Amino acid sequence: MSMVQSPDIVANLHHVEERIAAACARVGRERREVTLVAVSKTRSLEEMVAAYRVGVRHLGENRIEEAETKIPVLRPVFAGDPVTWHMIGHVQSRKARPVAELCDMVHSVDSLPLAMRLDRYAGEMGKRLPILLEINVSGEESKYGFPAWDQDRCASFRAQVGALAKLAHLEVRGLMTMAPVAADPELARHVFRRLRELRDVLRQHAPFATWPELSMGMTDDYEVAIEEGATIVRVGRAIFGGTLSGPSTYQEQLNR
Repeated sequence: MSMVQSPDIVANLHHVEERIAAACARVGRERREVTLVAVSKTRSLEEMVAAYRVGVRHLGENRIEEAETKIPVLRPVFAGDPVTWHMIGHVQSRKARPVAELCDMVHSVDSLPLAMRLDRYAGEMGKRLPILLEINVSGEESKYGFPAWDQDRCASFRAQVGALAKLAHLEVRGLMTMAPVAADPELARHVFRRLRELRDVLRQHAPFATWPELSMGMTDDYEVAIEEGATIVRVGRAIFGGTLSGPSTYQEQLNR
């Protein structure tokens, strides 16, 4: 495996870090309050090592099949200062076992049955798996997630939270969402705000959890997400380079 450091990744990461810090400063937040997850979907092992060498310690994959080919190879390489591996893509129930085995945090738990399967496998492996609940607050039919775009659906979601809390091998750390694709990142602001407001309601009605994490914001809108309270941003293209020709599907959007 080549250990050559990519000048583009160095410059790109520096630029992203500057923008994160500026977004935090605009709303009186500390930079340390925001975790940057570098989305490494489709990226080579060499690119991922290059990102690691310049400080990336959180990597996000959206397909477990791809993660299965990368994580076992890279864990020994990163052993001295381990990476946290995030599963950010849709998880099929039949893939729950390898997700529970390989990933350190799962952002995309979008149903109680999936949570129950992850809990079962995490228990078999003797681990407690941190998860985020994926929430659809925009009402887009193409989005996965617990429906929560109106009052009735929010109430239905909150009714399931108690059952999720009883899963002994999962640690519910917060919420995740994806905003609609838009040319103007300001158009995503209301989605991020809704997720934060839902988290605040959960804090009042589900005191068994502090719900510290809000995973929201990608390459085109992570600054707005930070202004609205994001604690985790998922950034791929702005770090690794490359362009997408108008993301049109959910899976394509995950690589933004």
